[in-house]
Amino acid sequence: MKGHGPADPLQSPRFAGISTFLRLPHVTRLDGVDVATIGLPFDTGVTARTGSRFGPKAVREGSLALRPNYNPAQRIAVFDRLSVVDYGDAPVVPGFVARSLERMQETLAVIHAAGVVPIGFGGDHSVMLAELRAAAKQHGALALVQFDAHTDTWDEYFGERYTHGTVVRRAVEEGLVDPARSALLGMRGGLYSPDDLDEARAMGFEVLGWDDLAQFGTQAIAAIVERATGKAFLSFDVDFVDPAFAPGTGTPEVGGPSSMQALALLRACRGLDIAAADVVEVVPDLDCSRLTATLAATVAYEILTLVACNRSPAG
Repeated sequence: MKGHGPADPLQSPRFAGISTFLRLPHVTRLDGVDVATIGLPFDTGVTARTGSRFGPKAVREGSLALRPNYNPAQRIAVFDRLSVVDYGDAPVVPGFVARSLERMQETLAVIHAAGVVPIGFGGDHSVMLAELRAAAKQHGALALVQFDAHTDTWDEYFGERYTHGTVVRRAVEEGLVDPARSALLGMRGGLYSPDDLDEARAMGFEVLGWDDLAQFGTQAIAAIVERATGKAFLSFDVDFVDPAFAPGTGTPEVGGPSSMQALALLRACRGLDIAAADVVEVVPDLDCSRLTATLAATVAYEILTLVACNRSPAG
């Protein structure tokens, strides 16, 4: 093991102890750390069903079911390559979007300044604006690879410009992402306007709806990774997955991928130079049998594995 890693499940059972992600140590000193998971418990930017402020706790609980040391799909012993900690939660100001974004950005900036890759647990998707602001300050404009049932490129919602449905447009306006290197993946469901997807394409994004992505599969993802040169932000909204497999989310869209299909597509992002990432929109109160939380934790682990794929084993 390179540095910080999970507790030994053969010495202490996985259901025991304080719930951190993968039972990693809760550490805020970042010496010798490669990746830090961080909760972003904020859902004031949501436009439908609330409750994702409790998502970080649920993802941590969901991770207790995982055996994380070796990822057979990627053939990687993750913690031979990475030192990983659970940084805890960023502070937020409930009910106030701008102030919460500032607080989260400040916390994330500390992680980036230490040369550590943050993996955020939402929270609604509006938290991504704080994440991108912190990451772009360190790395410049990023490639965005976003798995989501929605483009999140509205200009406003009920007159509000900062919501989980406008976050991508705001990021483009602020120069945080480079649409020419970016892709929005998995869109489906009804639209407010026939121009919704075309507007995202006009910004420069590659937009690949679920009907097309289901046909092209991992080959399409490989092409997107090749396009996403330089530092990238990988975002996974759990409503990307069909609600039969991920019911605990605020804006479910039926007719999407299974959890197996979603994980296969995510694993195909191998080679992406991830500067930061997140898993968002888990609503525990709507999550029967913890299906969504377990999926979200697995997604976060697969993202962690993608980071490990770009690192050499400890000597």
